Amino acid sequence: MSQSRIADRLPFPVKFTYGFGSIAYGIKDNGFAVLLLYYYNQVVGLPATMVSLAIMIALFLDAFIDPLVGQFSDKTRTRLGRRHPWLYASALPMAIMWILLWNPPDSSQTMQFVYLTGIAMLVRISISCYEVPSLALLPELTKDYHERTVLMRYRFLFGWGSGLLIMVAAYSFFLIPEGDIESGLLNAAGYSRYALVGAIAMCIAVIVSAAGTHKRIIDGYNTETGHPGGAETFQQMIEVMKFRPFMLLLFAGLFAFASQGLVFSLTPYLLSHVWEFSQAQFAQYAAALFFAVFLAFLIVTPLSKRLGKARAASRLTAFAMIFGISPYLLRYLGLFPENGDVMLLPLLYTLLIIGIGCGISAMILTMSMMADVTDASELESGKKTEGVFSAGMFFMQKCITGIGIFMAGAIIQFSGLQEGAEPGGAAPEVVQVLILMFVGIIIILGSFGAWAYTKFPLSEDDHKDRIAKLAVGSAAEQAVPTDDKG
Repeated sequence: MSQSRIADRLPFPVKFTYGFGSIAYGIKDNGFAVLLLYYYNQVVGLPATMVSLAIMIALFLDAFIDPLVGQFSDKTRTRLGRRHPWLYASALPMAIMWILLWNPPDSSQTMQFVYLTGIAMLVRISISCYEVPSLALLPELTKDYHERTVLMRYRFLFGWGSGLLIMVAAYSFFLIPEGDIESGLLNAAGYSRYALVGAIAMCIAVIVSAAGTHKRIIDGYNTETGHPGGAETFQQMIEVMKFRPFMLLLFAGLFAFASQGLVFSLTPYLLSHVWEFSQAQFAQYAAALFFAVFLAFLIVTPLSKRLGKARAASRLTAFAMIFGISPYLLRYLGLFPENGDVMLLPLLYTLLIIGIGCGISAMILTMSMMADVTDASELESGKKTEGVFSAGMFFMQKCITGIGIFMAGAIIQFSGLQEGAEPGGAAPEVVQVLILMFVGIIIILGSFGAWAYTKFPLSEDDHKDRIAKLAVGSAAEQAVPTDDKG
């Protein structure tokens, strides 16, 4: 693919379909972060610590698969390209595993713990076989510094949008009171319906995205006569991921993903017992968060152009922390409107929408910076390792998100919240402990995260020079055939 073409702005259909594929990740991530702990704890009946431990084990074990997927996709040589065989092959397995996750057997707690751990890991692996190669496409689709942020805007728009849409559908149509079940969140049959609809959407999204981005990549891939080597051994993979800008980016991202895992896992508990949401208000809350997604979509590119990616991510992380904890801190201090007050929901939604919108924007920039890291590494090492870097990012994300979920389970257990507790049924002292621990941990994670982004060394200033040097090297590689695409 010529340098002039790859530097051009991408056609809208490519941006749209690239982002469309993240529907699968959005549905999975929302399910894991928001409902899975609650479902297995409150509906299936596993203790919160067992559920959070099972999810954390699954995330840790799965995370070690990601580098292998990244390396194999870097090394794949077919007439369909490097990444796309992985994209097409992942669609059906992820749908099947997703259905199984939400339909556990009626068995002992030990067997249900083993089942949850194993199926959760298989869900994550199947998603990795799509997400790792798909994220590795980012630096291959465009070399433009800001166009990468635009691409990630679409990816996060569809990812978050799909997660929120399936959550609205869950609260409105699936998790509803039936028969003797007064609380929709405790309706086991609703989770099965939720899983089936989600599985179908995931499968369609992956296939559409793979097909929509294929031509943009394959035209250039089939005209290449040479290709730089990658990380061929485990030791080389480790050396690649020790690249200093990448390590600094991971350091910043780990605080953001830990915070996200904690916030999402505690959300059903906080909405139920701090704000005493009704069934309709759960759906209303999920719908309101669409505004946070669109806020991020609108502000992230202008802020990136004005401040640079790293500075913008730092400030957005700080604002996400401040606005995210404000309603809880004010409630703890007795300064927030009481439940049922006409001003409660408008004020609560406004603060949370701004906070979550800022958090999403920071994550968009994190993924955009990852593509810049691959360019810097390729210039230094002469190797193309987009898959290894994207795998390393997902490795960190899964491990740290797992820790966030585990912290949520520990908070629930420490607070003394009883299994099967109805919304508003928790004792005041239990609610106070939930708030205090949540606010304290988020302050720590947010403060360190905002500081860590300031240490990221790559900026726009040297980007054009780096891309120009890579273009010279690519032209030299094209002159010497080095592989067989089979």
